[in-house]
Amino acid sequence: VQLAESGGGAVQPGGSLRLSCAASGFSFSGYVMRWYRQTPGKAREWIADVGMDSTYTNYAPSVKGRFTVSRDNDKNILYLQMDSLKPEDTAVYYCHVPTLGSWGQGTQVTVSM
Repeated sequence: VQLAESGGGAVQPGGSLRLSCAASGFSFSGYVMRWYRQTPGKAREWIADVGMDSTYTNYAPSVKGRFTVSRDNDKNILYLQMDSLKPEDTAVYYCHVPTLGSWGQGTQVTVSM
């Protein structure tokens, strides 16, 4: 199982970023996928789930209405569209396959003036 996040970077408050997670080594379309984030000294925080066919999504209250999770099962890619970014969204973002226990290496998102 391999997961590779990309798309992070530095953005001003109110800006947008789209993260991607390229998946390989397993049948991507058959698994629920999750996004988490982590800041130094804090536990990893769950932020979004997407079901196997994208009909089911769920979000943490801290990002609901601003972030959108989606997936392309033909390309084996998980996405996280992040809009109206705030400084408190600064973190390393990870994709995760909960039933396989697999994690990517993470991508840094920094929101500041």
